[in-house]
Amino acid sequence: MTAFLFPGQGSQKVGMGRELAEASRHAREVFEEVDDALGQKLSAIMQQGDEAELTLTANAQPAIMANSIATLRVLEAEFGISLPSAAQCVAGHSLGEYSALCAAGAFSLADTARLLRLRGSAMQDAVPVGVGAMAALLGADIDKAAALAEAAAAGRVCEIANDNDPTQVVISGHAEAIDRAIELAKEHGIKRGIKLPVSAPFHCSLMEPAARRMEAALAQTVPGAFTVPLYANVTAARVTDPAEERALLVEQVTGRVRWRESVLAMRADGIERFVELGGKVLAPMVGRIDKEADATSLMTMDEIEAFAKEIA
Repeated sequence: MTAFLFPGQGSQKVGMGRELAEASRHAREVFEEVDDALGQKLSAIMQQGDEAELTLTANAQPAIMANSIATLRVLEAEFGISLPSAAQCVAGHSLGEYSALCAAGAFSLADTARLLRLRGSAMQDAVPVGVGAMAALLGADIDKAAALAEAAAAGRVCEIANDNDPTQVVISGHAEAIDRAIELAKEHGIKRGIKLPVSAPFHCSLMEPAARRMEAALAQTVPGAFTVPLYANVTAARVTDPAEERALLVEQVTGRVRWRESVLAMRADGIERFVELGGKVLAPMVGRIDKEADATSLMTMDEIEAFAKEIA
């Protein structure tokens, strides 16, 4: 049994999607549709733009989604492998949950692009630049990270944002609390804390204003039925009901990305193979979570073709 995975923020880089767009009109059509939906030549920023412009949250989120869906479209249109025939479920990391829902038919491509543009802007606007920060804790399990976050908070927000794998947890909150956490990391048995180059403290309670904006947006753009179940970030559990998923997408803005637990839940439900579309971030995480799992990444035409031959 197979899960299709969709990466989140941090997987963007200038040049993304260029090879696929040159090789496949189906990929080009995805990028063009996203450009039209946003009224912006996002594909040009992705393929030959300025790195700082691409890294802006409002650009990075729809760009990463577009790259993932272009990869899926090539697999479907050029190799005849549809998502429901190849995968038993989907999951995405943070914004990747929207990509997963788009892939499973819950949102149209244009609606997904617009929702992610709004989500990126809302998350950026929720906290003034410099007030919040995030840090990756290397060599930290969830218990050590929780103890550190509590010790560093000192009346400010310092919360676990991402439980990525057994060796990496990300914390988020007020900048001074995150700085304290980095200083205290070794005292808590954590190898080190590294401040992340992000412009806002994602997935913590400081994002509440963004959650309210997404709640309003998702009341207007409601997810439809999914072709396969989705494992949600905030529950690490299987979801099939669109109404439940809409509420979870709102909760996800301030809630923890429970990626490690999501992978373990999929494994417990019989998933043996994990296929990441449009990135090379989640497959390595899967390998660190469960060394027995088969994890692969599809980004290039060669990788897509090799996978298609393997499962044909």
